[in-house]
Amino acid sequence: MDEAVRKIIHVDMDAFYASVEQRDDPALRGRPVAVGGRPDRRGVVAAASYEARAFGVHSAMSMARAVRLCPALAIVPPDFARYRAVSATVFGLFRSVTPLVEPLSLDEAYLDVTENAWEEPLGVQVARRLKDAIREATGLTASAGVAPNKFLAKIASGWKKPDGLTVIAPQRVESFLQQLPVDALWGVGPVTARKLKACGIERLVQIRDTDPDALQRTVGSLAAWLRQLAAGIDERPVVPNRPSKSAGSENTYTEDLTELPAIREEIAEMARRAAAWLERKTLVARTVTVKVRYDDFSTITRSHSARPTRSEPEIVARALQLLDRTDCGRRPVRLLGVSVHNLMDEEMAGSQTVGTLPWEEGEDL
Repeated sequence: MDEAVRKIIHVDMDAFYASVEQRDDPALRGRPVAVGGRPDRRGVVAAASYEARAFGVHSAMSMARAVRLCPALAIVPPDFARYRAVSATVFGLFRSVTPLVEPLSLDEAYLDVTENAWEEPLGVQVARRLKDAIREATGLTASAGVAPNKFLAKIASGWKKPDGLTVIAPQRVESFLQQLPVDALWGVGPVTARKLKACGIERLVQIRDTDPDALQRTVGSLAAWLRQLAAGIDERPVVPNRPSKSAGSENTYTEDLTELPAIREEIAEMARRAAAWLERKTLVARTVTVKVRYDDFSTITRSHSARPTRSEPEIVARALQLLDRTDCGRRPVRLLGVSVHNLMDEEMAGSQTVGTLPWEEGEDL
């Protein structure tokens, strides 16, 4: 690689939670395993082993459906303290190689190894040594993608899972792009992919030849970003210690909630937890959001932005006001959530003059 070209690695641990469970319990090895809640309590799959994935089980699926797909599925409750401990070991290895580590989750990160502590000139050698070090330190495997930018590195890491290593050198970028379907692009979920395919855009590279106005009408503000990615261009730097953009909690209930006083108390408690988190992090938030999923699985969000705060009474009051703009108490409720967004430290908040913004409503598709 030319010295001017960045060497970005995306590392993704393989079936992380499930792999930790299989490592620590020999009886689970080689078996389909799902980490998550119980199927009789509306549990959701947090992670699935590769043996379970062969049956179509995947994360975010209801555990009841997972069991229908794979009757022999071993269900394990999550142990996040254990996963965090393993994650700390893995990220310690990352940071021993470069300070430019951008965490995406407990088991996934970008690394800029253009310059690295091992003085390896090739990104692929850094990735290979990291994979070996992770295996030796944790007994787990990771997949890695090496490329000139974050977009390509992330796609490459998923190319040959598990325990994969894929390199996209600058001279191979175009041939790699030619292989990709349009839904490989960031920002292209199932709904957007259907819109693009309805316009005859099946492959990523076809976006380059699409009339800009037509693309704008199809995907709106995503158009310019998608055109860049379709050309293999992504100039975003690896940003270490990324600040939190939001925090919150949600709960899926074993039995639908129908009584408004009980629903209000659930929302108030979640709002109190959000305020306590802000206090611990010495942050303030401009936006409070309430999420409601009804018994028919339709999901709505209600958000309100005003002056930055971490006051518990204020956050609780705003969350309850948002709840009043829903059908809670009139329709059975399956899930509730409260989150805070637009976070900043107090110094930044003090330098801003912030007026109250309009109420915002939305639906999660």
